[in-house]
Amino acid sequence: MKNVLIAAALVLFAASAHADHGSCAEHAKDKKLSGAAKNSFMKKCERDASSACKLSADEKKLNGAARNSHVKKCTREAVNG
Repeated sequence: MKNVLIAAALVLFAASAHADHGSCAEHAKDKKLSGAAKNSFMKKCERDASSACKLSADEKKLNGAARNSHVKKCTREAVNG
């Protein structure tokens, strides 16, 4: 249980860090990333955003299609802005 709480806190911290800088695409642009470095950054950023969005869906107690829709939209907005 303690590990789950620590993981949740890290995901929320990562999500808030990305929220401060805008979308993943904007953050990559600010860092002037390109090629393989940009691809790697974008994949990690998308994973972090997806995890944060899943936690958000859990907090809202969403299930089924509503959960899937929320996670998909939330992740898309975090990645693309």
